[in-house]
Amino acid sequence: MSDQHIASAFDRDLEAVQAQILKMGGLVEDAIRRGAQSLETRDEELANEVRAGDKAIDGLEEQINESAARVIALRAPTAIDLRLTLSVIKISANLERIGDYAKNMAKRSSVLNQMEPVSDSTGAIRRMAGAVEAMLKDALDAYIQRDADLARDVITRDEDVDQMYNALFREFLTFMMEDPRSITACMHLHFIAKNVERMGDHVTAIAEQVVYLVTGETPEDDRPKADRTSITTKG
Repeated sequence: MSDQHIASAFDRDLEAVQAQILKMGGLVEDAIRRGAQSLETRDEELANEVRAGDKAIDGLEEQINESAARVIALRAPTAIDLRLTLSVIKISANLERIGDYAKNMAKRSSVLNQMEPVSDSTGAIRRMAGAVEAMLKDALDAYIQRDADLARDVITRDEDVDQMYNALFREFLTFMMEDPRSITACMHLHFIAKNVERMGDHVTAIAEQVVYLVTGETPEDDRPKADRTSITTKG
């Protein structure tokens, strides 16, 4: 097999894997948007659809990992090609985790539907999720276009998401102190807000992977995290 034919086969394999990344990214964007919508509108059916849709996201991650492993085994990529192949594995892992957080949002939405609403907190969470969704879209665009500047812009925008989370955290504390009957609902809402904040962190990781892919250098971790809360949660 000629070197030219090997290179052509590698390009085709890589294009197929990147198409899977885009498909997975589209599903995750949709899960974020629909998960937040189900929370704000108290739509039980939509929440169930988001939860069920997570299986497709998980399935795509498995396919991407298998495809990337096959490319490495059969094509033996070197240098930039290997970096590109490994990047799809890391990006798909972050996408899968974001999908998990969207599913968790939908799960807690179903619980919150049985409780009295707490102010406009669900609307604030939807706006926060919208910011994360926009970040993810730009991060994926940066990946396809190999645009390190756009990726860096996504990284800086994560601070806005952190600030939104901090504001919600303080709001929930106020509600709980003023009305102990709201504690259970506020705790569920806090977990959701924290999960959305963590989505932003995973989108940032995708953007950082794009910067590394394009430049060969890992972005300097000099951006201070704006999450100043003392409570941490694990989604």
